[in-house]
Amino acid sequence: MNTLDYVVLFCLLLGIAAYGTWRTRGPRDLRGYLKGDGQTRWFVIGLSVMATQASATTFLSIPGQGYMDGLGFVQNYFGAPFALIIIAAVFLPLYRKLNVYTAYEFLGRRFDGKTRLLGAALFLLQRGIGAGLTIYAPAIVLSSVFGWRLDATIICSGLVVVIYTVSGGSEAVTLTQKYQLGVIFAGMTAAFFILLAKLPSGLAFSDTLALAGGFHKLQAVNFSTNVHERYTVWSGLFGGMFLALSYFGTDQSQVQRYISGASLRESRLGLMFNAACKIPMQFFILLLGVLIFVFYQFEQPPVLFNQVAWQSLTQHVPAEKIQSLETRFTAAHTEEKHQLELWLAARKSGDMSGAAAAFAAAGTAHAADESVRQEVTQALQTAAPQTSANENDYVFITFILHYLPHGIIGLLVAAFFAAALSSKAGELNALGSATTVDFYRHVFKADGTDAHYVAASRWFTAFWGVTAILVALFANLSENLIQAANILGSVFYGAPLGLFLIAFFLKWISGSAAFWSTLAAQALVLALYFLLPKDYISYLWYNLIGAVVCVLLATVFQAMIGPRGPEAAPTATP
Repeated sequence: MNTLDYVVLFCLLLGIAAYGTWRTRGPRDLRGYLKGDGQTRWFVIGLSVMATQASATTFLSIPGQGYMDGLGFVQNYFGAPFALIIIAAVFLPLYRKLNVYTAYEFLGRRFDGKTRLLGAALFLLQRGIGAGLTIYAPAIVLSSVFGWRLDATIICSGLVVVIYTVSGGSEAVTLTQKYQLGVIFAGMTAAFFILLAKLPSGLAFSDTLALAGGFHKLQAVNFSTNVHERYTVWSGLFGGMFLALSYFGTDQSQVQRYISGASLRESRLGLMFNAACKIPMQFFILLLGVLIFVFYQFEQPPVLFNQVAWQSLTQHVPAEKIQSLETRFTAAHTEEKHQLELWLAARKSGDMSGAAAAFAAAGTAHAADESVRQEVTQALQTAAPQTSANENDYVFITFILHYLPHGIIGLLVAAFFAAALSSKAGELNALGSATTVDFYRHVFKADGTDAHYVAASRWFTAFWGVTAILVALFANLSENLIQAANILGSVFYGAPLGLFLIAFFLKWISGSAAFWSTLAAQALVLALYFLLPKDYISYLWYNLIGAVVCVLLATVFQAMIGPRGPEAAPTATP
């Protein structure tokens, strides 16, 4: 990065944060601080929901996922539209009718105080860790690529978002997210068209897709019923739907975004905006990674995109072996490029048999350079096991730094940080709200004034911001960033979703049965995750397992307890 890139980066990030702080200055009552002015339109709700969910991991890691594994990761999101429709039809109307600040207030009115606190506690645990991951994700990659101090990158980016979130509350979050998402879309669109322009001049888009398909990068659906496979249509439809139901329907970081709508219709339209856009957006980002794969078939890629891992290897392995690996990798890639050029020429001339032979030879050469990569990874695990060999998170940023013009580089780096800030702002706002409303006001001080609770919410938001920074400072991931985020959600979302499903649909189940079944289901999911071999089952299934087990156990516990006594129906807050 040069001076222009840094100017673009800091002007965009600090300018948006300063604008959000200035626009939302002044005193607010508790409703205004936690829910905004109540006039938010559907398009802004849709953007805010999208910005909170689409963190830096989405835009930094998913292109690398597309490069390595193709379009198959898009199956993770197949269940999301169905989940959003259910939330808009069932969850949202009741949240608005009861006029709640948090989703867990609904649990308290439906069940009892301990069940409310359990739902809020599980959210605070999962989202508190997730907020740290939101900061850590871009910081670990960008600091290693640019040589920045990791701790300074984490602290500075964390403090920026804490300042304007504490100052302006929900309205500041929604306001800044609009502009941050604009920066993200501008950067990703610029990268896409520049990438297309940099593909070989004779390579038409149909040739590009044919080449990617030949290397199995366009297989977007997998109908296998094998539960050991991470990405299938069925895990995406069922496990993904339960993950999305829990995240969008019960996670306060999302609920707080759409209950602030001007009306039920506006909130529903905001959710439907996301239902319509979610899969196309993820498909586009994965396709960007597939196009980068095609680009690197004609340009020399590094042996490892993760240069920190490569430098670690060179310090632990003799220079002769490193040189041998580089020589073999370069030779295999040169042969692959030559054969693909022959394939393209034969394809243009209509020589299909010649094209098939050249592509087969290119495949053999590609297998050879992938074999070198595997040798490098194995050597790294042996020589420096403490160093992560994860490649996915470094593919896109490597392409950006080496092939995009200055100014655009700054825009893309700003996009990554904007995604991190927008997602973290929504998380911190929700963490502060849940702590204030569900714990502090409910347990410790029920008779405070609005001004007192606003001040408490600001302090709790700041507390969670500092906590997230500390989590990020001590984080260490073996998974690539986007998978780590989904795994964390899958482990903690299933049981709370079961709790909410009981609350909405099983009116005869009492708070005690719901409470203990949720604890038991959460314990079971944690046990399965930590005790089963890695990838024994796709992590998406944990969402379904947690929810189903919670509902079944609640039914059994209620039968053991006996019939539930009459309770007053939940009522709206004035």
